Amino acid sequence: MSQQLQISLFGELRVTRDGRPIPLPASRKARALLGFLAATGRPHRRERLCELLWDVPDDPKAALRWSLTKLRKVVDTPEDIQIRADRERVWFDANNAQIDLHDITTRLKSDDVSLSVDELEHMADRLDMPLLDGLDEAGDEAFTGWLTSEREDASALRVEVLQRLATHPEMPAFKAGKWRRLWHEVDPEGASAHEEDQGATTKNAGPPPRTTRKSNPGRRAVQAQRIGFCDVPDGTKIAYATIGSGPPMLKAANWLNHLEFDWNSPIWGRTFGTIARARTFIRYDERGSGLSDWDVDKLEFDAFVEDLEAVADSLGLERFPLLGISQGCAVSIEYAARHPERVSGLILFGGYAAGWRHLSSPEEQARREAVLTLTEVGWGTDNPAYRHIFSQTFMPDASAEDLAWFDDFQHKTASPRNAARFQEAFGWIDVRHRLKDVRVPTIVLHSQYDQRIPLDMGRALASGIPGARFVPLQSRNHIIVDKEPAWHVGIRAVADFLREHEI
Repeated sequence: MSQQLQISLFGELRVTRDGRPIPLPASRKARALLGFLAATGRPHRRERLCELLWDVPDDPKAALRWSLTKLRKVVDTPEDIQIRADRERVWFDANNAQIDLHDITTRLKSDDVSLSVDELEHMADRLDMPLLDGLDEAGDEAFTGWLTSEREDASALRVEVLQRLATHPEMPAFKAGKWRRLWHEVDPEGASAHEEDQGATTKNAGPPPRTTRKSNPGRRAVQAQRIGFCDVPDGTKIAYATIGSGPPMLKAANWLNHLEFDWNSPIWGRTFGTIARARTFIRYDERGSGLSDWDVDKLEFDAFVEDLEAVADSLGLERFPLLGISQGCAVSIEYAARHPERVSGLILFGGYAAGWRHLSSPEEQARREAVLTLTEVGWGTDNPAYRHIFSQTFMPDASAEDLAWFDDFQHKTASPRNAARFQEAFGWIDVRHRLKDVRVPTIVLHSQYDQRIPLDMGRALASGIPGARFVPLQSRNHIIVDKEPAWHVGIRAVADFLREHEI
């Protein structure tokens, strides 16, 4: 009977079998490769691993083969093969291995497990050490970015462990003060909110719930947001952000997003925060807006698709659900048609297959042209009247406060010239011929009385994609806000869709 392999990713990388340490290769890159494979727990293309850890002047493929040979001597036995590979991919088979990061994450996420004080204290000790300590510069910038993200996720796990220790009903009084102090140091907002709740609780109310924080999920998530940049082949630099842990979900960019301001917004905050609680949520700013390059030659549909491809490739995403909103739906459809092996499902909201240049009446086209002129001359002024043209059609039922926020937000997302260029580019979008090529599970959601994109366009989108599910929502808003009943209906529909298809 083989003995179980144990891998410790916290502190310096350590591998043991039946409690006995196994010497690791002297090469930092080989150790970084093992840490990366064990931490991610999924297949990776050989080319991607070469890019992460080896410089081009070297022979990356030979270096990868050498490292895998060395690592197999560490983790494999005749009975248990941990490192598996085929001609294109490499992965770590963790079925017969115990990895501390995975164990902690699984235990914390399980609602059926009651964690003891001793177990939580052991987790706190592990989480107090840096993940893969000493391997910070073992690879290129992408590897460093990945490691930084993983460490920030580990920090979020530590906050949860400290919270549970500080509020555990079986924690001895002489030890509780220590954990409350540590919790305050790393999460003053959450700890203070808990104390306020406790102060308002009567003595007969019983023990506090496991989690007492009441902060907005979007606001909570921004504390751990990680922003990075990648380059598109045409030289454009695209800003992207990741948040949360778990399986990835990538959101295609749509205009009127800004990585720095979205999370605290009354428009996007709760939606994004809800996604990030269960997944690694990735989004990026469209070229010409937000934190991405504004001074760009190409502001057109094909370039939008190339931006999405660059982000997915830069982060090494291999299979993931894709979220599209508004014109981001067409970008998502084109990407799914080009890369069916990488997209596990499509979630499309408020989208269309063909822009106003193709489908609008001459009168509507004349109105759109007038709006283009107004945008270019008035978008950058202090007078929000020009931007109100969009606010009132995007969210006619939003509160005055939300509309005021959205007006100011528009001003920050793009220059007047780019705002007009975006509208022109969206008018020429046409993926009607690509709908039949989408072969992944798809859900299409659309507001029944959308003032910006009529319901018929959403219905046409769903009817053209084989097997797509269509969910009309009772709202007039193009962007549904969390105060509406339709928001909750949509969130539940998407959750059911993801669960049904095991995405």
